[in-house]
Amino acid sequence: MEKNTVPSDIEIAQQADIQHIREIATKLNLDYEELDSYGKYKAKLPLDLIDEEKISKSKLILVTALTPTPAGEGKTTVSIGLSEGMNRIGRQTIVVLREPSLGPVFGIKGGAAGGGYSQVIPMEDINLHFTGDFSAVEKANNLLAALIDNNIQSKTRSLGIDPRTVAWKRVMDMNDRALRDIVIGLGGTANGMPRQDGFNITPASEVMAILCMAKDFADLKEKLGNIFVGFTFDKKPVYARDLKAEDAMAILLKDAVKPNLVQTLEGNPAIIHGGPFANIAQGTNTIIATKAGLSLADYVVTEAGFGADLGAEKFMNIKCVYGGLHPDAVVLVATIKALRHHGGSPRQEYDVPSLERVQKGFENLEKHIENIRKFGINPIVAINAFVNDTKEEIAYVKEKCAEMGVEAVLSEGWAKGGEGTEDLARALGELLDSGQNGFKALYDWNLSIEEKMDIVAREIYGADGVELSKKAELDLRKIKSLGMENLPVCMAKTQKSFSDRAQLLGRPSGFIVNVREFEFAAGAGFVIPILGKMMRMPGLPSTPASEGMSIDENGVISGLS
Repeated sequence: MEKNTVPSDIEIAQQADIQHIREIATKLNLDYEELDSYGKYKAKLPLDLIDEEKISKSKLILVTALTPTPAGEGKTTVSIGLSEGMNRIGRQTIVVLREPSLGPVFGIKGGAAGGGYSQVIPMEDINLHFTGDFSAVEKANNLLAALIDNNIQSKTRSLGIDPRTVAWKRVMDMNDRALRDIVIGLGGTANGMPRQDGFNITPASEVMAILCMAKDFADLKEKLGNIFVGFTFDKKPVYARDLKAEDAMAILLKDAVKPNLVQTLEGNPAIIHGGPFANIAQGTNTIIATKAGLSLADYVVTEAGFGADLGAEKFMNIKCVYGGLHPDAVVLVATIKALRHHGGSPRQEYDVPSLERVQKGFENLEKHIENIRKFGINPIVAINAFVNDTKEEIAYVKEKCAEMGVEAVLSEGWAKGGEGTEDLARALGELLDSGQNGFKALYDWNLSIEEKMDIVAREIYGADGVELSKKAELDLRKIKSLGMENLPVCMAKTQKSFSDRAQLLGRPSGFIVNVREFEFAAGAGFVIPILGKMMRMPGLPSTPASEGMSIDENGVISGLS
């Protein structure tokens, strides 16, 4: 189906026969009165529905991808389409996704509610303010920032925080490069003590990471109290609990901690909750949402951000280990245009067929397949179909995957919804029924930080080793002195390459991973090696997506994608 012959994503979503959330709850055998309704089409799920016994019997499927082009390869679209296809063949399935961030919605990438005929709805609400979870994360983050500066200003209740060591930044959910590095407290003594500060984007907040790592509300509150703030002038660490911040922060998150129930275009249940990026954070939805899905359905399809070297690695080594989750299958999304990209195609020629470039670019997909197998799982490759793909290019990918013992299936969820993913769903069902996969993490958390980084760099990225800058060495010494050596590593790295250099496409070799500095999330529970120049506050492109949006006098939005 030619893309220009079908309506836009938002037009498809607006034309959908959307069901009352009461009907969606009924499909899950839930009493509507148990839910916190947000209008007709959205609701919050209670935490007490999580059933560990049911979770142990349900199947968890992770959707990840090869190293993406700048536009992304459609993991969310495939995830939603696959859940539709699974339900069509009689396998009760819920898709569990992350919430979109407003920054990319108005920036360059657009929304994250799927696309074409594989979407979650109400699309506008999900892509905009939804149920207010991001706002709650932002407010909880900024409350702690205000408490820190208030304590520095205080003459009677000061903890003696050294302003030069404050590690906590404010956040907002918008791309705004002008706020990356700022000075606050100007204008006289009544306005606080002047110091350097800055803003991160809300998905990069440790509060977001904590929301996604928390097992329950008590765990959430404990993790908030464990947030590292900085040091006193006499070198003692200060945590959020020292500022008595955790209860107030938890109050702001009392509703945000509950997963959100919505629906797909075909009226199947969908859960959306949490939204950390995968290049600078862990890139997966909340443990609570995943467990809620596993408690309510026989199969859960979920996704992890960017390529498998980022989101999937962190999903396996961090989320699954901490949450006691065991993925039963992995669907690895590939597109022909991404293979052309890794085969040397310039951006303006992504849509130009080239078997030669696909052949050269296949090495990127090959490495991702090898990596997934290191976790004890043989993946299925989903070829996310685009109108400019040729039969020869698709056949080549299927043939090369078959040579590796991997089934590659064409996924046409964008154009056909669940009908276009039934073949993928059947192949996945057969794999799940075979019971051949057995998940194992790549490393033991009790290894040293250096050893954990080295394992990820060598095994997943294909690097020859890891080098630390002088600053990184000092940071690592501090992390060890704070007793955090037994935490997993959450590598912050470009999504554009296996390496820490965006220009190295395909399957690079002979490179060293350079750790510029370390950050750590004492509350969320992981150490963050920063590879190369990673920004936690993106900027807008020269032509932001916002310029193509409009809203009429009746509130009907267009141009949102």
